[in-house]
Order: sequence, then structure tokens, then C-alpha cells
Amino acid sequence: MTMRQHSRGRGAPRAGLAFLALVSAVTGAWALGAPASFFATFPAPGHPWVALLPPYNEHLVRDVGAFNLAFALLFAWAAVSLARPLVQAALVAYLAYAVPHLVYHMGHLMRFSLGDAVAQTIALLIVVAIPLALLAGAGRSPRTPLTDREGGMQRA
Repeated sequence: MTMRQHSRGRGAPRAGLAFLALVSAVTGAWALGAPASFFATFPAPGHPWVALLPPYNEHLVRDVGAFNLAFALLFAWAAVSLARPLVQAALVAYLAYAVPHLVYHMGHLMRFSLGDAVAQTIALLIVVAIPLALLAGAGRSPRTPLTDREGGMQRA
């Protein structure tokens, strides 16, 4: 595999992991740093998705923030290294959280406006679909541009 071929194939996994890192970092920093604000206005003013599922608990909101920051770090590490075992472990671990989170929220939409219910469901589906797509790509053929555990490139 030439360096050019190698560079072309890394874009999608790296972009997906970077997106998950960014979403997790923003969510985590907000929830940990300003838990009352996060509870009252996440994801945006006028759309208080968290506040629609009371009661407020500062401890739990801060824990959600720390949890998301931990995943942001893990996704960023995986995006930089693209080490196959790290990428796969990070994505599977995240799905262990994201799928039940999606299922819970899909069953608790009664207080949401139609627009917020649809927007929240789509947002949660996206953060489940991205790891699933990345896992499918990581498990494919040796063309997958992830590195092995020693940091070298997979060989065809």
C-alpha cells in the first residue's frame, strides 16, 4: 500500500472518531462545568431536553459530564492512533451506553414538542449509527486503514 493509498483510507474513521470526540467534549465540559445550565438548556435555549425529564440532580449531571469527557479523550486517542483494538473497544464501549440511552429516550418523549422529539431521536440515532458504521468498516478487509496493536499498518 502506498502512502497516498494509506492516507486516503484514514479520513472516514478519523473524521467519525473526531466528531464523536467533539460531541462528547462539548457535552461533557458543559455538564461538568455548569450542571444547572446544562440541565435547564441542553441542547440549546428554548429546547430543554434534559429539564423535560426531571428532577435535577447536580451530582448526576456532573457525573454525565465527566463520563462524556472521558469518552472524548478516548475517541481523540483512537482518532490519532487509529489502532484497531483501541478504535473497536472505544466504539463498542460507547455503544453499550448509547443504545440504552437511545431506547430510554425513545420511550420518554411525551413531554417533548413534536419538533424536539424528532430532533432528539435523530441526534441519538446519529451517535449510534456512526459507531456502528465505523465498526463495520474496521472489521472489513485489510484495506481498512487502521493500524494493528503495534502501531504498524495492516498488510494486505
